[in-house]
Amino acid sequence: MPAAPIERFLRSLHAKYAGLHDGVVATYIPELAKADPDWFGICVATVDGFVYAVGDVDQEFTIQSISKPFVYGLVLDDRGTEYALSKVGVEPSGDAFNAISLHKSTGRPLNPMINAGAIATTGQVVADTPAERSRRILEMFAKYTGRPMRIDEAVYQSESLTGHRNRAIGHLLRNFDVLTGDPTADVDVYFQQCSLLVHCRDLALMAATLANQGINPMTGERAIRDEHVESVLSVMASCGMYDSSGGWIYNVGMPAKSGVAGGVLAVLPGQLGIGVFSPRLDEQGNSVRALEVCRELSRHWALHQFNPPYCPQTGRRLVYTGADRNSSRMRHPADYARLERLGRVIVVVELQGNLAFASIEPILRQLDGGSAIEARSLILDFHHVSGINDVAGRLLAELAGDLRRRGTNVSFTHSQRLPGLRDAVESHLGNDPLVAGLFRFTSTDAALEWCEDELLKGVEPDRFLRIQDLREFELTTDLTEEELDIVAALLVPRRFADGEYLMRRGEAAGSLFLIFKGIVAVQLGTGRNAEQRLASCSTGTMVGEMAFLDGKERSADVVAEGDVECGELAVRGFGRLEQSAPGLYAKLLRNIALALAAKLRKANRAALVLGAVRDQDGA
Repeated sequence: MPAAPIERFLRSLHAKYAGLHDGVVATYIPELAKADPDWFGICVATVDGFVYAVGDVDQEFTIQSISKPFVYGLVLDDRGTEYALSKVGVEPSGDAFNAISLHKSTGRPLNPMINAGAIATTGQVVADTPAERSRRILEMFAKYTGRPMRIDEAVYQSESLTGHRNRAIGHLLRNFDVLTGDPTADVDVYFQQCSLLVHCRDLALMAATLANQGINPMTGERAIRDEHVESVLSVMASCGMYDSSGGWIYNVGMPAKSGVAGGVLAVLPGQLGIGVFSPRLDEQGNSVRALEVCRELSRHWALHQFNPPYCPQTGRRLVYTGADRNSSRMRHPADYARLERLGRVIVVVELQGNLAFASIEPILRQLDGGSAIEARSLILDFHHVSGINDVAGRLLAELAGDLRRRGTNVSFTHSQRLPGLRDAVESHLGNDPLVAGLFRFTSTDAALEWCEDELLKGVEPDRFLRIQDLREFELTTDLTEEELDIVAALLVPRRFADGEYLMRRGEAAGSLFLIFKGIVAVQLGTGRNAEQRLASCSTGTMVGEMAFLDGKERSADVVAEGDVECGELAVRGFGRLEQSAPGLYAKLLRNIALALAAKLRKANRAALVLGAVRDQDGA
């Protein structure tokens, strides 16, 4: 399923430029004049094989000059760079696509993107016969598109009947020994090559294959050797848009190629490919709508290859749910069981690295169509993010708005070091109350704790707030009624106001506490310092048991968060049980030990979830 912010923007571009009627359909090849001028498709394909498609994306048209860089790549694979350069140069001509631009002394065409260079290139494809050469070219394109390719016979015949200038170019190339065989046959193969049928999806995937170092991201098949991809992209960057190439690379900043049937493809190396189709052309033979779409895509998503503030890499570090890992709050075993059963509606995504369009797009796609769509709560953790640009921030803000409308609570945590994130969100959402909610929690643990609380309140709200029965505590597991009465008699009821200390770091342990109501924070430092908060304990748990057992000094402060009601069990009263009720004494020791073991297992479980990152990184 596509990421809604991305598809929505593509649809807005399509709607915006569908009303642009500048330019005319090519008529110098009679069959091209039959195209519907209102056809219009936009596709973006990522290097992991996902295609965003809007409009007439399955409408077939002939590839025309877009074929040129790909056939040039085939010749590089067949013959090598040195041989290819001996036949065709790589310098921009500044001339129209059908100009006869040959080097003054060598007779070589100036580059493989003009017709003279493309005809020379086609003639270098290794084959024993013209039919075999044509077949090899079709097979090569099938590797880029992932589907069998065919020639539009009507367009081929139309090109052949009107292609006198190209035949003249062929004979001129034969005169300079750039072509060494029958130039008429080579030009005929060139006509067939230009008459290949493609659609907008093909263009985007062909571009994405070049962006993916020559490997088709859908099929995994190599279409061109990786060492030749840079050569193909280089001539596309300098010559691919004919005498508009300078303005294109300046404004759009991506290697590209156009065709007179109305197609344009553009490549952002390492990230994505773009295919746009609309038949109306400008004076240089480029699709008017396609030019505008590509310019706006480049600006809106910051795709200019010469201004790459962020390295393309995966922005997702780790994904887990509230069933896989819990917050640092200590809870009653029954609550943990509920979270294990129901916690998958809480999704945490840890992001990493530098976030720009290419690194955030796969994450948006997953969240918009995968794990987050069923979530009640989504937490995006920015702790390991080193930078974020406006594009990524804006897309994340759009995602948050979409998910909120579906009833999902969204939080951005550990974002304090990224002021650009909040600026981008506020720029997109303005005064929307969602902004405050997104940045409500500074830490993921605090956000996860809140999400767990909300989930548990919905399951059993009364029990979540207060426990009445002493039997519900871990300390009293398997006690008889008589033993429960003894423990109840030892417990001293205590109440603590918000911010009041139950125990202080460094003091001697005189008791442990059973929490009947409220929440206490385990922290270092002084006061209510959230940065020093280590954990918290909620209704139904006990706190202070470690020092209670070993007799050492308290290792942390414990502070009430709101009103708290406890039962205090003094070390002295507990110690007397060893003589007066040794069986009960042993049970209580066992239960305290089991509670500590459960906390250790909880910590180990969290470490296993985080350990998945090291496994994924191969560490």
